[in-house]
Amino acid sequence: MICLSRPVKPRNICCQPKAYYFKPRGIPLVELEEVVLLLDEFEALRLKDVVGLQQEQAAEQMHISRATFQRILTSARQKVADSIIHSKALRIEKKTD
Repeated sequence: MICLSRPVKPRNICCQPKAYYFKPRGIPLVELEEVVLLLDEFEALRLKDVVGLQQEQAAEQMHISRATFQRILTSARQKVADSIIHSKALRIEKKTD
């Protein structure tokens, strides 16, 4: 059985991070697990939590549905929380398909 998924719509990312890697101080990098935050997750966090847009406005700005924005935002928040709470390195990167 062949499973065809819908093509991913290009997402509008307005802001690139100044740094792409964050790690807890005092712990050597080789000892750390890593969490990967995708660029669209970074943008969702920025729009909702830093700029303060409502979900509908942020979704429009990224050219995605509100439901997709919510899914991306939830994933981003879980990854950042995991990184902070469990002292993991956080790397921001573009999605490679």
